Amino acid sequence: MTVAHSHPVHGWDTPSSTLVVACGHAQQAPSPHAASHPQAVLALYTGGKAVIDQRTRLTVSAGDVMLIPAGEKHRTVAAERAEVWGLGFHPSAFTHTEVGPLLAPFERVRQGASAVVPIPSGRQEHLVRLLSELHAETRAPHRALGEQVTRSLFSLVLAEVARSSTWTPVESRASLAGDALTFIERHCLEPISLREVAAALGRSPAHVTTAVKQATGRSVVEWIISGRMAEARRRLRSTDERVDIIAERVGYADPTHFIRLFRRAEGLTPAAWRKQHCAPPAH
Repeated sequence: MTVAHSHPVHGWDTPSSTLVVACGHAQQAPSPHAASHPQAVLALYTGGKAVIDQRTRLTVSAGDVMLIPAGEKHRTVAAERAEVWGLGFHPSAFTHTEVGPLLAPFERVRQGASAVVPIPSGRQEHLVRLLSELHAETRAPHRALGEQVTRSLFSLVLAEVARSSTWTPVESRASLAGDALTFIERHCLEPISLREVAAALGRSPAHVTTAVKQATGRSVVEWIISGRMAEARRRLRSTDERVDIIAERVGYADPTHFIRLFRRAEGLTPAAWRKQHCAPPAH
């Protein structure tokens, strides 16, 4: 997946990462089309300014964080010397961890809250330091405690944004597609299908799948698989669980079916992916 033409951070390509941090100049040319991505995105602007279409037209400048929930269509309208720290992650890999409550600002954006969060001037440098440390940690070779350190830094970044965000109750602007994605993020590791998503929303399966496809370009089933594969990658990288155990933990009773889906998504079997991404550091 290449997001150079729609994401605030130019050239960010993260096909198989559960969490990734990037720093650079935001794309300067306008995006001709809106796009959505499987990751939720937190973008801290440290210089310049930009105009983004995301439901409504938003202006972001140095000191602002922009929140883009997974699946939310957005595009760059204009940018002027914009510099950005971008943090992307798959919510389903964190919803049921201690990080889960800190994802509330993203859900509020789906419900109608502003996607732009101004960070107090006294906290901006601290947030940049946290993102810089998180960037270094995610790029470091696989090592003991790496998962715990990464998650701790991630939690601190989210906490800074959560403390700075405000939520004034307004008439909900949540869409059917947004409600479906929130449900999927919370429950995709369970043995759910389109039928369970539709039942939870009180709509027909055909209605839900059409709404999600039109809003995001992906089907409900594709979103469920995407969330499960994100958690599978996290477990393959950070635990020594057997592949059949991981398959069960991410919602698949049949390990063979899980392996087939994983290989289709990553081009490798789970075992081969683990070997490639988790080689022990050289002594």
